Amino acid sequence: MKLVGIAGSIAEESYNRTLLKFIAMQFNQEVDIELLDINDVPMFTQDDATVDNHAVAFLSQKIQSADGVIIATPEHNHTVPAALKSVIEWLSYKVHPFDGKPVMIVGASYLTQGTSRAQLHLRQILEAPGVNAVVLPGNEVLVANAKQAFDDFGILKDTDTVNFIHTVLRKFITFVKVINTLDKQEDTAYESENLDATNGTDTTVLDVDMTASDWLEQAALKTNAVEGNAYVKLDRGLLTVNQLNYFLNTMPIELTFADDNNQFIYYNKNLATEDMLAPRKPGQVGNPMSAVHPPRAVKHVKQVIHALREGKVARIEMPVPGNGPKKHVMHYYQAMHDETGQYRGVNEWVVDLWPIVASYLRQTGKILIDNPMSVKDADTGASEHSATSDSHQTTDADTGASEHANDEPVTTNKAADADTGASEHQ
Repeated sequence: MKLVGIAGSIAEESYNRTLLKFIAMQFNQEVDIELLDINDVPMFTQDDATVDNHAVAFLSQKIQSADGVIIATPEHNHTVPAALKSVIEWLSYKVHPFDGKPVMIVGASYLTQGTSRAQLHLRQILEAPGVNAVVLPGNEVLVANAKQAFDDFGILKDTDTVNFIHTVLRKFITFVKVINTLDKQEDTAYESENLDATNGTDTTVLDVDMTASDWLEQAALKTNAVEGNAYVKLDRGLLTVNQLNYFLNTMPIELTFADDNNQFIYYNKNLATEDMLAPRKPGQVGNPMSAVHPPRAVKHVKQVIHALREGKVARIEMPVPGNGPKKHVMHYYQAMHDETGQYRGVNEWVVDLWPIVASYLRQTGKILIDNPMSVKDADTGASEHSATSDSHQTTDADTGASEHANDEPVTTNKAADADTGASEHQ
């Protein structure tokens, strides 16, 4: 996530700028914060053509392209500084980059009350017509006694204050995701994805009921499918059908094939359904995809397949929630194409990564510890991710995992104090 930080001060030495620098540095593993300077922005006047000033245009562009904004305001005479007010005037006059933009307010001051009155005033300004920012409610980050709060390197000394800022920042990250999702027009093209597999493709076996429990046997008979020791020439090998089965059944992952007609036509594990990471049943082979997913999952299945079919992504990955400390099950969905580049279906594989991690820890003597500054994204669906890379992480809440455990290395848990407000400390 990309945020910009604005310190509402043009002073050479500013504790609010120091506060923003600390937040950007301390939590850089969770969010990218670019600090912006307002020193070159002239005082606002409607009579001046400086609305075209490069500094104003630069700020506007940076704010528009960011996911959200953090503003650190000093308090001057119970209100915001004139420089910050002037900047917001420019950015609500002929350009409106704050319109619908999520904003978080923080502040540091010399005195014990932090910047509480300036923050209240700033909220009113940001929510005014012409500005129309969406300000994170509550969650006041008020760093008091700023001269003593930071060490010589600009690091906040008080651990409770740091933990509180971290808590608020995590809330803001979630707030930004929600606001920006609401503002986006949902791409409904995925709704055209036909999970009933009625469109047909050049490999569809006709005149066989897809929902028949013995579809495999009927389809094999109708197509005169080879089996046993009949040879199959592959791109890089020559195997009998039996050898192909041996090979695929012993893969250390669960493989599923759904063709470009959205028909579920293969899975590789001869295991009891309850022993599988992603439970499958023999009678499901041949079913349309709509028949092998619960109704609540159909929308997300369509979104995943449509993104792969349209080439928006090459691969999508989904962690399965609630695995426990000895299991980390991942689902991967890979688009398949023929030699001409035409989409031919989805290769899904399911794997428990924990044995690999456990083996690595045993071999290296390393251990796992919790990162108190990490943000676990357990509520994001595949549809919420942009199609800009070949790997996306979402949650597949409809797939259960096996309860079997593997070796577990030593872990250490570090709990953060999320209930202590920075404003309570002097």
